[in-house]
Amino acid sequence: MGELILLRHGETKWSKAGRHTGRTDIPLTPDGEAAAKSLAPALAGRQIRAAFTSPAQRAVRTAELAGLNATPDPDLQEWDYGGYEGLTTAQIREQRPGWYLWRDGVIPGAAGHPGENVEQVGARADAVLARVRPLLAEGDVVLVAHAHFLRILAARWLSLEPAAGRLFRLDTGTLSTLGTEHGQQVMLTWNAPPAAGH
Repeated sequence: MGELILLRHGETKWSKAGRHTGRTDIPLTPDGEAAAKSLAPALAGRQIRAAFTSPAQRAVRTAELAGLNATPDPDLQEWDYGGYEGLTTAQIREQRPGWYLWRDGVIPGAAGHPGENVEQVGARADAVLARVRPLLAEGDVVLVAHAHFLRILAARWLSLEPAAGRLFRLDTGTLSTLGTEHGQQVMLTWNAPPAAGH
């Protein structure tokens, strides 16, 4: 049984500033590109059966720089933040004091940003997991995506509710691995910087 390797894309200007970046398609910063390149050695010795990436350029570029030939999968897109797209938590709390994404969700936004609730993101994560599980019998599978989506996917791998993703902080340019122990799905590593990735 292979491992499910999760790569969060490298830094962008918005991620550095703490702005909620759902469907807005922005590039990596030079630091983000460097972090993505530094993920390659941790992947080099692995028997990778397949790799999939969010269609967002920040994820596609991370996959390329990490040395992966990854297939885009729309289900790997980040949580659609709706009307909170591009805002920081502090800015949202000016309008909604005490707001917490995992509890309070998002509001609908402009065209192209209808917003999603955590259960909808969880359903996308479940769909991805259903597709990759058979591939894990043949080797490792890599998913290149986004912080909130990957946190929810990890929660679902562990048979937790989607909102349990709130417990798993995930930084840019990191590598995490999910696997099994005694037939149970477990977390092997989490939020590892590139040098510690393997």
